[in-house]
Amino acid sequence: MNKNGPTERKLIALVSNSTWALYNFRLDVIRWLAKNHYGVLVIAPQDEFAPLLVDEGCQYAPIQFNNRSENPLLDFSLYRQLKKIYSQQRPDLIFHYVIKPNIFGSLAAASCSLPSVAVITGLGYPFAKRNWLYLIVRSLYKIALRKTREVWFLNNEDAKVFINQKIVNIEKVKVLPGEGINTDYFSPLERTSRPGEKFSFLMSARLLRSKGISTYADAARIIRNKHYDVNFELIGFFEKHHPDSIPEEEMKKWEREGLIRYHGFTRDVRSFLQEADCFVFPSFYHEGVPRSLMEAASMELPIITSLTRGCKEVVINHTNGWLCNQNDPFDLADKMERMINLPQEERVRMGKNGRALVIQKFNVARVISEYERTLEKS
Repeated sequence: MNKNGPTERKLIALVSNSTWALYNFRLDVIRWLAKNHYGVLVIAPQDEFAPLLVDEGCQYAPIQFNNRSENPLLDFSLYRQLKKIYSQQRPDLIFHYVIKPNIFGSLAAASCSLPSVAVITGLGYPFAKRNWLYLIVRSLYKIALRKTREVWFLNNEDAKVFINQKIVNIEKVKVLPGEGINTDYFSPLERTSRPGEKFSFLMSARLLRSKGISTYADAARIIRNKHYDVNFELIGFFEKHHPDSIPEEEMKKWEREGLIRYHGFTRDVRSFLQEADCFVFPSFYHEGVPRSLMEAASMELPIITSLTRGCKEVVINHTNGWLCNQNDPFDLADKMERMINLPQEERVRMGKNGRALVIQKFNVARVISEYERTLEKS
């Protein structure tokens, strides 16, 4: 029962490492909540997207934390900040996203006797390295997830890891079809026809090595050495304090070599997707289900991505694209060369197959229905 009485709408809190992530990945969920008369409290470090969420009708509570810090004192500060907000606002249900909100937010919610859901959006960097940081994160997850009502995953393999390692009880687990995509917003647009235009590959990602940026650049070099005159476009943002970040100087070197054309960060990727012939995402990061792949497929682009968890959920080999070996620029270049030489009508067929797959499997309406089921129980 809501503390304010039976006529007061329930307050749902969404907690993440940035308002950018909440706006870009969960805006459809936020709008559905508002349409169905829930109050929405977003909690995240402040950035330029916070006012946009307020414009959507959300309450906003800023927090301060470094998602890349390994300092336990700073992490305890996050716990204290969240506990203070939860004590004051008393949300009826809290959804936590990404590692630190999942861990310290779940603990803070439990200390306030508030129900919460942990959404594991991908296993991320700690689970890739299996070092001391992984051991700490695994232990903290195990403690924190005991306190949650449900634990959501974006693919079966991530759920299996947590269950097999006894981090979470299978009775709490729910596997979503990714975080969903608005297939009306990401719909195919008519491409501007330019005589003599070059074939264009596009990659969109956070600029981390494990996202396959270097693999993309090396594959571009292999293709160039075979004398193909094609474009290799890249959009995304640097994470300067991330241990896996691509140095800016390395990016400039690739640009000087003529391997990659880097366009920086963009709020709206649709214009880039509209002009591309093929989307490339050679990640070997522990992905959930990459949104960039769903966006590209929804806009009828054929895809080349790596045979890894999350990525392979969006591509059926030979149907809407090709899967390549992880961290293998030669295999990626081979798939790129095949895509360049593929007849246009075959690429169109692949693109249409991809959109059909996204509509069937990853439409955001399916994800919203999972939120609805959980909220009905709260």
